[in-house]
Amino acid sequence: MKIVDLISWFEEWANPAWCESWDNCGWQVEPGVLQESARVLVCLTPTLAVMEEAIAHHANVIFAHHPLIFTPPKSFRRGEAISEMVRLAFIHNIGIYTAHTNFDQVPDGTADVLAQILELQEVSPIVPAVSGFGYGRVGELEKSLTLQELLAIIQQRLSPPDLIFSPTADLQQQISRVAVLGGSGASFISAVVKTGAQVYLTSDCKFHQFQESRDRNLILVDAGHYATERPACDRLSQKFISLNLDWVQLSQQDEDFREFFNSRV
Repeated sequence: MKIVDLISWFEEWANPAWCESWDNCGWQVEPGVLQESARVLVCLTPTLAVMEEAIAHHANVIFAHHPLIFTPPKSFRRGEAISEMVRLAFIHNIGIYTAHTNFDQVPDGTADVLAQILELQEVSPIVPAVSGFGYGRVGELEKSLTLQELLAIIQQRLSPPDLIFSPTADLQQQISRVAVLGGSGASFISAVVKTGAQVYLTSDCKFHQFQESRDRNLILVDAGHYATERPACDRLSQKFISLNLDWVQLSQQDEDFREFFNSRV
């Protein structure tokens, strides 16, 4: 399949026109690869390490969730990460394509995959958007679990380096309704409360957002940005594999950008 046909297929599913006004979806760098047979490296965040991986595997597309460029740069200077990415992309003829807030909303996107991992039933968007899609997902657990059991499942299935949750007096509290949103989802707390969810799984939450959630009887669970969005990249790579492209791989150089000190080591 040619790259131009792959992108057309993808954009019928996750139209870049659905992205937010502050976002930057679609081609970040297109050095003239559209008519080439697709060799795709899927990643969460395009970095120099990912670019080196793409070069090593002779990939011609880096398909990323996070944009390489959020705001228009004022200059490109050698030694700066974005400039180096662009330089290497043109030297090695590697396109960089991003699907961000458009990919967040669709079936099998970031939120939908999280809901599937927790096996939520009767799922609907937290905030509906175009064509019945929308941001986040809320649904019912297949059977009620204690909060402690649910936290253990999240830890097991997402493998976050650290799991933070709202203070609660009762880890044996029964949980049946859960909301999820991959990436930075604290701004959706008010919308989640309206859904009747007891637990909200997301990431990048601040001190006072945990306070707000507790005051509104919502248990906030922060599993980290990487752990909540990386599974959707894995799912996307599996979809690409089903298209019988020349070569597809999920990046092995994606980074969490955070390490947690363990004083017991």
